[in-house]
Amino acid sequence: MRTARTRPDAGTTAPGVRARPARNDPRQYDDLAAEWWRPDGAFAMLHWLAEARAALVPPAARPGAVLVDLGCGAGLLAPRVADRGYRHVGVDLVRSALDQAAAHGVVPVRGDVGAVPLADGCADVVAAGEVLEHVPDWRRVVAEAARLLRPGGTLVLDTLNATALSRLLAVRVAELFPGVPRGIHDPRLFVDAGELVGECARYGIALRIRGIRPEAWGTARWLLRRAVRRSGPAGDGRTGAPAPPRIVPTWSAAVLYQGWGTRQFRPDRGADTMPTTSTTRDRASLPAAEAGNLPGDS
Repeated sequence: MRTARTRPDAGTTAPGVRARPARNDPRQYDDLAAEWWRPDGAFAMLHWLAEARAALVPPAARPGAVLVDLGCGAGLLAPRVADRGYRHVGVDLVRSALDQAAAHGVVPVRGDVGAVPLADGCADVVAAGEVLEHVPDWRRVVAEAARLLRPGGTLVLDTLNATALSRLLAVRVAELFPGVPRGIHDPRLFVDAGELVGECARYGIALRIRGIRPEAWGTARWLLRRAVRRSGPAGDGRTGAPAPPRIVPTWSAAVLYQGWGTRQFRPDRGADTMPTTSTTRDRASLPAAEAGNLPGDS
């Protein structure tokens, strides 16, 4: 799903000592492939965040409008924007996730979100949900998002802030809860909100940010109902899936935050130029199922 950065010594141990999995290892997403669409599974919070992200996506303003979903995973955003009028194109590295996204109406493109094999200006909306904190160079992903956006196009994103509080809550505390995948985040990759705003401004995107969090009582109820549901005979789930909590705005962006903004202009060629990137695979080399009728071909 993501382009991971791992420590040089990750996964190496002395003889006889069990190796610890590297943080932010993309192989985890294959191991957890069955969890994507479980409403109370390992990726439950990604469902809640997708709902909140979808609320920032405007209705399509023209026929044939395209939404490019960077780090789309299994396409959790798809049912939440299906009525907005977009052709939904998802970019991800993990084949098992893309297969599920395609089953939910997403046009799958296997590629690196830091070098997207799609045409300049092909997107009316670029969504980058819970992906920037999983890549080795988030600035490159921002540059790609700007390259993909048409003038007037909208960028929507959510990510984790590079603060001590975020590292504590999103890693140390979160991983104490049952069902939360261990090592899914590398706190060294978290994204400073101020730096992100500045980087977007380089490409003509006036990014607005706000802190968000799961509603407290709703989360407590959800955790309790999930525990009760799983405590049944063989975890048979006869109590029904717990109702998901809402993601709500909060006064602080110190942990989790959303960003949204419109690409206002194409910067002049110079220091802050629109990027020219080399893709991991040239579009001409894409398999027919991935390359055919991609946005920007007309």
